[in-house]
Amino acid sequence: MKLSREFQNGFLIFLGIAIYFLIMNLVGLSDVFYLRLFNTIFVLYGVNRTLLMNINDGNILLANNAVSGMKTSLYGVFMSIIGLIIYSYMQGGDDYVQSLSKTFLFGGSPTVMLYSICLLFEGIASTVVVTMLLLLYWNNRLVTD
Repeated sequence: MKLSREFQNGFLIFLGIAIYFLIMNLVGLSDVFYLRLFNTIFVLYGVNRTLLMNINDGNILLANNAVSGMKTSLYGVFMSIIGLIIYSYMQGGDDYVQSLSKTFLFGGSPTVMLYSICLLFEGIASTVVVTMLLLLYWNNRLVTD
C-alpha cells in the first residue's frame, strides 16, 4: 500500500516537531513558549515539499495544491497533537502540562485536553497561513505572462 504524499510529508512534519520538542525538553527549554514558533519551520518544509512534488508532476492548479498543502499540514498537526497527548499522560498528565508554558493562552490550571485543544487551534491557524504563503510564493513563480 502506497501512502499519499500528503501523509508522508505530514509524517515528516510530525517527526520534526516531535524531535524538536524532545530536544527542547532534554535541554530544559520546553517551558519557553516562544521557541514553539520554530515549529513553523517543520510545517513550511513539509507543505513546501508536497507542493514541489505536485508541481514536478505537472499539477499547478492553485485549488488542488491548496487542498494538498492543507491536508499535509493538518496530518502533521493532528499527529503532533496525538503525540503530545500520549507523551503528556506518560509524563504525569495534567501536572506535566502545567509545568510547560505558564503564559500559554490561559491562566489557571490547564488540563491535557484543554492544552491540546488550544494547540490544535493554533496549529490549524498556522496551517492556513503557511499553506497560503507557500501557494502565493509558488503561484507567482509559475504564472507566465
